[in-house]
Amino acid sequence: MNLYTINTGYFKLDGGAMFGVVPKSIWHKLNPADENNMCSWALRCLLVEDGNRLILIDNGMGNKQDAKFFGHYFLHGTDTLDKSLAAHGFCRDDITDVFLTHLHFDHCGGSIERIGDQLVPAFKNALYWSNQQHWTWATVPNDREKASFLKENIIPILESGQLRFTDIDAAAMPSAIEFRQAFGHTDAMMLPQLNYKGKTIVFMADLLPSMAHIPLPYVMAYDMFPLTTLKEKKTFLTEAQQKDFVLFFEHDPLTECCNLQLTDRGIRQKDSFRLSEL
Repeated sequence: MNLYTINTGYFKLDGGAMFGVVPKSIWHKLNPADENNMCSWALRCLLVEDGNRLILIDNGMGNKQDAKFFGHYFLHGTDTLDKSLAAHGFCRDDITDVFLTHLHFDHCGGSIERIGDQLVPAFKNALYWSNQQHWTWATVPNDREKASFLKENIIPILESGQLRFTDIDAAAMPSAIEFRQAFGHTDAMMLPQLNYKGKTIVFMADLLPSMAHIPLPYVMAYDMFPLTTLKEKKTFLTEAQQKDFVLFFEHDPLTECCNLQLTDRGIRQKDSFRLSEL
């Protein structure tokens, strides 16, 4: 098995929303905000090469939205999905499976591209993996979360016939990926877990969007059920520290990976490093 970091660019979100109840006087030291209180965050995906399967975990925001949309989220940087794939000798048509941790636009927007008036799968040879519980949650969204579940990112996957559910089509799932579920950020989010070079790698999605979110009170205001997130973080971090997991961060603007240690302040990061350094 080979793992590759796939950078698809950066975007901006309100720092207060990203750090929840933590005061700006504390969090701005971790990710300094601009004059509009916006912080930069990565759109970092993971490519898994395992035998004849080439699996892309999440795919960023894509580029099919209009100028008004990007005026809210400020997509920036020189990285793109295609450039990152090409840097490792791949292209979109090589992807056999797209594993979607959840269906918020910054995780699945690259699933679908606009060609003329048509919305079509960006990965024409791939199966797209979600789970039935989260798919239902996303396609009948609540009023608070519906701005993150964009129909143009989701419905064309179903219409293409390429959608599969991990809980229904498990026999066809790539064997390289196991996953755990989390329910605080959104319902039935999936966190892929892989065994790689003797280590357990966990793709953190939005349970821990960045290394700065490791301390327990650092819970996003975007989370639907923050107390659930708090419990999930505590359980996960305890296991991850005891078993020496490697955490892969989707949104940290600087740090790709870290492991953990127990300190007098609780569980904190130990070493930070790039995936390629394992």
